[in-house]
Amino acid sequence: MGNLLSAIVAVVYLGVAYVSGGAEAVIVCLLYLVLPLACIWFSEAMGEFTGIARGHLVTSTSPGWAVAGMGWILLLLPVVVGLYFMSQG
Repeated sequence: MGNLLSAIVAVVYLGVAYVSGGAEAVIVCLLYLVLPLACIWFSEAMGEFTGIARGHLVTSTSPGWAVAGMGWILLLLPVVVGLYFMSQG
């Protein structure tokens, strides 16, 4: 269910990006969506990763639910930021 819901959110983002900024905005949006969707769809596999990531040593695993939760936070962050700025007038 989480995969389907996150895919729907991603498609809505891509639609809004296309309407508001065209193909270039869609490409930027796609680049943004890679990490949150990967965290949601492949949370168990990503949580099991240990080794070197971006120059830092990762020595312990993370629970899949925590990885998925962070993915959802990243996925919904543009909505939260947009609502905040809309409420500011």
